This record gives sequence, C-alpha cells and structure tokens, in this order.
Amino acid sequence: QVQLVESGGGLVQAGDSLRLSCAASGDTTCLTAMGWYYQPPGKARELVAGITDGGSTYHANSVKGRFTISRDNAKNMVYLQMNSLKPEDTAVYYCYAMCRPYEYWGQGTQVTVSS
Repeated sequence: QVQLVESGGGLVQAGDSLRLSCAASGDTTCLTAMGWYYQPPGKARELVAGITDGGSTYHANSVKGRFTISRDNAKNMVYLQMNSLKPEDTAVYYCYAMCRPYEYWGQGTQVTVSS
C-alpha cells in the first residue's frame, strides 16, 4: 500500500505561481512513475505532468513552459511548480503513483486562479 498526500494548493491571481507537493508513504520501494492529474469543474480528469523513477518527464501541451514536474526519490516526493497561472488552470489537482500493478491517488488539492 502507498499513501499520497498533496499540499500547496490555494487561491491565487492570474500570473502568480504555486508549488504543489506530494508526499508518498508506505511501501514506496515499488514506486515507478509519479505525477499530477487535474480535474477542472465539470470536466474529466486529465494528465498534467508525469515523471518516471529515472527522471524522464512529460508535460501536457497546455502547461508546457509554465509548469515543471520534479521528483526527489530519496524523500519520496513529487512536485509541480506552476508559474504564470491562468484562470483555466483552476481545478482539483491529484497526485498519482504507479506501483505495478497498482495505481494510487491522493485526495486532491484545490487550485483556484482568479482573473
């Protein structure tokens, strides 16, 4: 079992920055890919960014150049640095982690960007 706890969400203005953090605990030795999904109001959950245990990253086109995912394997942490935030980034952000064959999710953290 792996537990994920997100932090760092909040209410900000357009153009501001936020850094989301996700702490993994439990059986973390099996962790491979980790990352972030977001779910805007009334929409489906979508992948924002992912990172492998080797450090390879993926960022959705909508956030490229603004968001950066990173990971600290020693601390079992994954981060999402979000710069130049836009109102359309408003969503609940979920941390996920792969521990094959299982997938784990955090409880989500709300990010609200006002115009």
